[in-house]
Parts: sequence; structure tokens; C-alpha cells
Amino acid sequence: MFIPFFLELKAARVPVSLREYLSLLEGLEAGLVDYDVEGFYYLARAALVKDERHIDRFDQVFAHVFKGIEALGGPDAVDVANIPEEWLRRLAEKHLTEEEKKLVEALGGFEKLMETLKQRLEEQKGRHQGGSKWIGTGGTSPFGAYGYNPEGVRIGQHESRNRRAVKVWDKREFRNFDDAVELGTRNIKIALKRLRRWVRVGAEEEFDLPGTIHATAEHGYLDVQTRPERRNAVKLLMFFDVGGSMDDHIKTVEELFSAARAEFRQLEYFYFHNCLYEGVWKDNRRRHAEVIPTFDLLHKYGPDYKVIVVGDAAMSPYEIAHPGGSVEHWNPEAGAVWLGRLLQQWPNAVWLNPESEKNWGYTHSIAMIRDIFGGRMFPLTLAGLESATKQLSRKH
Repeated sequence: MFIPFFLELKAARVPVSLREYLSLLEGLEAGLVDYDVEGFYYLARAALVKDERHIDRFDQVFAHVFKGIEALGGPDAVDVANIPEEWLRRLAEKHLTEEEKKLVEALGGFEKLMETLKQRLEEQKGRHQGGSKWIGTGGTSPFGAYGYNPEGVRIGQHESRNRRAVKVWDKREFRNFDDAVELGTRNIKIALKRLRRWVRVGAEEEFDLPGTIHATAEHGYLDVQTRPERRNAVKLLMFFDVGGSMDDHIKTVEELFSAARAEFRQLEYFYFHNCLYEGVWKDNRRRHAEVIPTFDLLHKYGPDYKVIVVGDAAMSPYEIAHPGGSVEHWNPEAGAVWLGRLLQQWPNAVWLNPESEKNWGYTHSIAMIRDIFGGRMFPLTLAGLESATKQLSRKH
């Protein structure tokens, strides 16, 4: 009966193997879960998901395949004939707090609750909206969906409204860990893990307390140990496109910038608009008054710097290919010339694009920038950031 679940996971690009599927069946045969859909969810997730990036897709497939009682008879039908009362009892005993168990007693105990449910299923002929008695949606009845009752039984609801039920896969708490989605508040931690993969080097300057304790115990005398100081020696130079269409990506770019500042001690950053030209700036409020010549940067920062350019690359092709193409000033040399100079100084430089990759083909300027960078344009997603860091780590 779980083969469709297995096939749906593979169709959703969750890399589940036959061996893992058999491990799930072995867990069920061993009785690790019994009459507990939430327990089955966690068992299946532990057996079938190897990487946190795939948990959200797993949750979506689980919700689709095991979508609950509402799938048995249409959106307006309620049929609990196939749900054992023992299953409901065990579920309630497991997930109700002591306070909630006392509230259940207000209706006469669990037996009375189940008895009333069966009685109302027999009496009710159709769907009911709101109210405090019938099985339906909204209201305060102990039975139904989208309402509130502390001793209620949810029936036919695709998500929790009051966060009282136990369908954890509905919450999709791992949605931001999917490596196909843009960077967000939660998965910024994963982004930092990708950034930390760059080598750390240092001199033997740091006192190693665990090593000293171990060496002293082993040798019988005080044996002070040191270890290389764990500091990030990577020098990072970032260029950020600001204004215009980049306004739609402010939050994402801010989070990336915050992550980079937290991780790299040697970080320098500058701003530009649409394409790199003869001048950049550090303060957007004084962008016209305090312009820094790009030539100065090319001579100041050596080839040992890692360079990331962040922008959606959405502009007129003339801004890249022709002198005077800039929309803000007269540029004596084309943007492509300045990008070429940047790549001559830092051949491994990469371009991170916050625009969804599926839209890249609709903008000619994106193709032009991507070609100038030798294909080293990556989407601003976890997978894209990981690919970019691998590229930056290569020796040229």
C-alpha cells in the first residue's frame, strides 16, 4: 500500500532508494509505530529523507498521499467508518496535555466524545458551516474543521487554524530548507555553512585546552598544547547592484550581505547600478558625491580576493555593449569593458542572480552577462550559492 508513496517521492525528486523504502517497511513490521499517523510520518521521514533540503518536498508528498479523511468521500462528505476508535483513543492519549485531558472530561470523557461523534454522524445529513453542535467547518463544535474547541476532533481539514492538531506535515516547517528556494531568514544558517567551506588557516597561536588536558594526563606532567587559530583567512570583495528592478530583491540581498559580514573578517563591498562602469560607491545616500574610481579598486585589491557580483542583470543591452548606454550618466566605455577588466583581475569571479532562474531566458541582458562571466552566473538559492562557492574555491 505504500508503493504509491514511494513513487510519488521519486517523482518529486526526493532521492529515496529501494533500500530505504524496505527499511521503512521493516520498521512498520517491527511495530515501531502503531495507530499513530504522526509517528508514521516521523518514521517515514527518518527512513526516507537523507538531507534536510528535501524535507519540505517530503512533507508535500506526504500530505498529498495521506491527505486524510476528507479524500474518502469528497469535500462535503464525512466518513469515519474506517478509522478505528482505538486509533483515535491512542492518538488523543499521546498528544493531549493534562490540561486538555481535563477539558475533554467537560464533555463526559473520551468515550462520551466518541459516542457523540457517532451519533451526530448518523443524524447529520449534509455539510454544516459554523455553529457549536454539528460536524462542519468553523464554529466551536467538538467535531469538524477550521473552528476551535479544546476537546475537538478534526475532520476533513487540510491545515490547522488554531495549531491544536497534530498534522505536523501541514506546518511545513522546513519549507525554507529546500535548495530550490531563495535565501530566507531561516535557511541563512545553511548558507553560512556553504560559506564556511572555504579553507581556514592560521598560525599555532591558540591555546588548546582539551589537547593540554589530554597530553598532561597521558604524560604525567603539565604539557601545554597549542593549535592553529581558527580564523577565516579568505578575502572577499562584493559588488551589489542597487535601485530599479533590484528593489524587488532587497530582502534577499540584505540577508546574503548580513551572512557574509558575519562570516568574513576581510570583507569589502561596493555598490553599482545595473552594470559596472568607471565608478562605484560605498554609501547609497551619497552615491553621486562620493564616487570611487573602479580603476582604484582594480589596483588596490589583489588577485587573492574572492569576488562576488550580485545583481539581477536586467537592463538594456546597450548598457552593457555601448559607450553612453548607462541610464544614469554618460559612460565613456561600455559596461562590458569594465566587466572584462574585473575578470582579468579576478578570473574566478562569480555573478549571483536573485531573479528566478526560470526567467533568465526572457532577458537578453542576462544572457550577455552570463556569457561575459563564462557561464559563472548562479541563482541566489542554496544550491546556487553552493555551486558559486565551489567555483570560487578553485585555483586559477
